[in-house]
Amino acid sequence: MSTWLTQLTPDFRSRQARRDLGNAAEMHRTIMKLVPDSLSDEPRREAGVLYRIEETRRGPQIIVQTQVKPDPARLPAGYGPPMVRNLDPLLAWLQPGTLIRYRLTANTCLRKSATKEVVPLRGADAENWWITRAPAAGIELQSLTSRSPGDAVGRKPGQAVRHALTQFDGVAAVTDPTALTAAIITGIGRGKSHGCGLLSIAPLGAAA
Repeated sequence: MSTWLTQLTPDFRSRQARRDLGNAAEMHRTIMKLVPDSLSDEPRREAGVLYRIEETRRGPQIIVQTQVKPDPARLPAGYGPPMVRNLDPLLAWLQPGTLIRYRLTANTCLRKSATKEVVPLRGADAENWWITRAPAAGIELQSLTSRSPGDAVGRKPGQAVRHALTQFDGVAAVTDPTALTAAIITGIGRGKSHGCGLLSIAPLGAAA
């Protein structure tokens, strides 16, 4: 099974693109158009769909990762130009001790065991959340910066959507390529349907 990365530049002339950028539930529905309809009862999980929204000098970019080859022709007309590449060579390149750049936008939260309440984590608490999870993802953090890109919000039938987001960037050393590949493919943390959990890597010296 291959891993694919699709970069979308939303065209603000598209009504659907403008609506998606303000509604995480709508964005999820649009992103799922990249993969076939004939999947299981858990299509996002089966197709390995993860995404995040990044702010760049050219405006918002949508980074989508899938485990099936995406079909950008299924997106709404005029949504925005796609760029697709296969990540298999990058994942095959990983070795213990390899230095990489990473980026993770995650739903940083903690579920209280007694009340089951989900508490959002910010600042140093959010950084500690990632520091404690990074070893299981097969990496040893060498540096870490964090910022809040704003929460993922939206609405789906009968339910509001809100996920506390923190973007982590830095350098890490690979300790376990198998665990790192699994973390990249499956994502990290909660809220994966709504723009959370995508861990991206790049060789040191390149952008994640």
